[in-house]
This record gives sequence, C-alpha cells and structure tokens, in this order.
Amino acid sequence: RREQARLRAGVLEEDTEPWQKEPQFSGLHRVGGVDLSYSKGDESRACASLVVLSYPDLEVLYQDCRMVPVTAPYVAGFLAFREVPVLVEAVQRLQREEPQLQPQVLLVDGNGLLHPRGFGIACHLGVLTDLPCIGVAKNLLHVDGLVRDELHKEQVRSLQRSGEAFPLTGTSGKVLGMVLRSHENSSRPLYVSVGHRVSLGTAVSLVRACCRFRVPEPIRQADIRSREYLRR
Repeated sequence: RREQARLRAGVLEEDTEPWQKEPQFSGLHRVGGVDLSYSKGDESRACASLVVLSYPDLEVLYQDCRMVPVTAPYVAGFLAFREVPVLVEAVQRLQREEPQLQPQVLLVDGNGLLHPRGFGIACHLGVLTDLPCIGVAKNLLHVDGLVRDELHKEQVRSLQRSGEAFPLTGTSGKVLGMVLRSHENSSRPLYVSVGHRVSLGTAVSLVRACCRFRVPEPIRQADIRSREYLRR
C-alpha cells in the first residue's frame, strides 16, 4: 500500500502529448498493447506479450512474446506487483532494440484509476515506463460504491450504438472511468479508465478507434499471440 501511494503521486490524469489534442489523433502512429497468459496448472510461469500496432491501420509492427517467471502471488488490488515487472522489461527491451517502434501509448488489459486505491495496473505500468497508458477492463471492479446492480445493467442496455458511453461515478462523487459500448456486434461493454498521461475523454476516444471487435486490437493481438505462444 505504501508503494502504491508513493507511485500514485506520479500519475498525470491529463493529456500531455501533442497527438492527443489533434483531430483524429493525426500525430499518433504507434499504439502498444500488453498481456500475460498463464500456463494451465502452473501459476509460476506466464507468457508476457507486448505488441505495437500502426495507427490508424492497426497492423502489427512488432511483437515480443516470451516465457517469464512469475514470483509474486495474486492478491486482489495488487495485481501490478505480479505482472508489471515483466511488462516493464518488455518495454525496455523494445526501447533498446527497436527504439523507432516505441509505442506512443499503451493499452493495458486491466484498470487504471478505477481501483480501490486509485492505482491499478495501467497506472503502475504508466508511471514506471513514463508512457501514456489506458486501462481497458472487461468487467466492472466493485469499488467506491460501484456495483453491477440492476441500475448499472439498465444503463449498459441503454448503450445502443458503437461509441456510446456513460461515466462511472463513485459514491465519493469522483468519475473513475467510462463504460463504453466498443462495437456494434457486442452488447457487453468495456470499462475504460485513465492510466497515466492521458485524459479520460482521450482514453475513451482512442479505445473506440482501436476496436475492430469488442476488445481493442492492441490488447486483442497481445492476447492472441501470448496464447498461441503457450500452445506452441
């Protein structure tokens, strides 16, 4: 908790890059996605995957999949201590070996500010790499009074078209993220939250722009490739 609080002080919740303020993000050329896939029955090893896609074409420019040891246990609210170290190593490897392909933003399968202490895995990875990061979760984390009750389900049903969204406001009054219908063909929403060096509005717009399917392509490709690596 102390370490999370210390790093939390470094989170920037606003747009810091010129491309974030441009129409259609015209200065954005590379979007990264990260994922960890675990071997069945072996929680001590995982495949860490980092991909970089072109933007707006969403073609894979770079991929790095490798087996890594996972030493920290899973503890709810502290996932980052288990997964972030190997993801930071993957980013640093890319910066050393293919610096021209460094992503201008990272999409992370998990939460950012939408977290019991306002410091989810997307914040943690963002602060340690100093890259803009966005949290994209598939399920609602029950925090600050947010629950998947009938009212929430009704609000989700009200999202009729791709790109429609509504804010997640906790009982504290703070907006912790947005619920986004990311694709016409999926009524299941995404939960988007700020990780680092990005505003919530920019985060939602970019996630929507990266969705060919329900899950944004950088995360989807990282997941596909890590699972394929494990199968092989």
